[in-house]
Amino acid sequence: MNVFNNHLRQVILLGLIILIGFLIVNHFFIFLPGVLGAVTLYILSKKSYFYLVEKKKWKKSWTALLYILAYTIIICLPVYLAVVMLLPRMIALFNNPVPLVVAVKSFTQKIQETTGIEFFNGDNVQLAMKNLAGRVPMLLTSTANFITNLILMFLVLYYMLFHGRRLEEFIYHFIPLKIKNRKMLSEETDTMIRANAIGIPLLAIIQGFVGALGYFIFGIKEFGVWGFLTGVASLIPIVGTGIIWVPLTIYLLAVGHTWQGIGLGIYSLAILTNVDYVARITLLRKIGDVHPLITIFGVIVGLSLFGFLGLVFGPLLISYFILLIKIYRNEFNSVPMTPMHYEEEAKHKIERLE
Repeated sequence: MNVFNNHLRQVILLGLIILIGFLIVNHFFIFLPGVLGAVTLYILSKKSYFYLVEKKKWKKSWTALLYILAYTIIICLPVYLAVVMLLPRMIALFNNPVPLVVAVKSFTQKIQETTGIEFFNGDNVQLAMKNLAGRVPMLLTSTANFITNLILMFLVLYYMLFHGRRLEEFIYHFIPLKIKNRKMLSEETDTMIRANAIGIPLLAIIQGFVGALGYFIFGIKEFGVWGFLTGVASLIPIVGTGIIWVPLTIYLLAVGHTWQGIGLGIYSLAILTNVDYVARITLLRKIGDVHPLITIFGVIVGLSLFGFLGLVFGPLLISYFILLIKIYRNEFNSVPMTPMHYEEEAKHKIERLE
């Protein structure tokens, strides 16, 4: 009877914990990217922060504020540059879409003369411009949410750094897993966040430089600006850099620069789009042995769940799913692993690294 009562109390208490946790997450979800961003920056900063505070005896509060200032510059500067570069061009396009319509008509007329197929016309372009202009309020709302999450992220980061040791100790002992599984979870989180938070911006920089080089070779004006925007666009899954180089290729063909347009198209398809895959299977795997499919599927899932920070936490979510299966096996598998099993796992890991 006592055992039954204990199980009943356990179920009731667990149900209350799940219910309250669901309510908190459900109503706090809009601010979740800010908290996740703070976790990311904390993991990237903790080693150097603890070194400065514990070894060099720097003051904890001022050191935390110094890190926040550095991250503010690192995060906000690219966003500011992207807005400054893109906004005047968008305003000019909205105010005077005639050159774009003329260029599109000229290009589609050439395609129609060659293939006999009409893909789109000037009316469709103008309709697309109106639809794009209609999304401006949504963009303003997203900007407000981004700023709010940014402020929350830095606030949470300050307290995470200031109380870092106590926080880590509490979380480590709070997780109801065996010690080896806690270590596995901690190491996997650290590795995945570092691989994505460092690797993804590096991939964007690489693609930006490769794109700028191609634009310079094939005569695109302001190739540096378009290269920067190509790097930013590379963060978007599936379409990626095509958002930039496809319109530029069409523009070159529309204004009569046929060979330059063909050259840019071939360059972009052969080099620019493939440098991303090559960098992923080399750079990200060196930083954290991240499989490219985990990164790709994780980014797709993460962007819909967490917004921009899904670039980091999407792949982490996929990795956690796989990791939790391993932990479940370790926690509840009644069949002990033999030395042969360990030998096979070690061999498989060596083969995967090679």
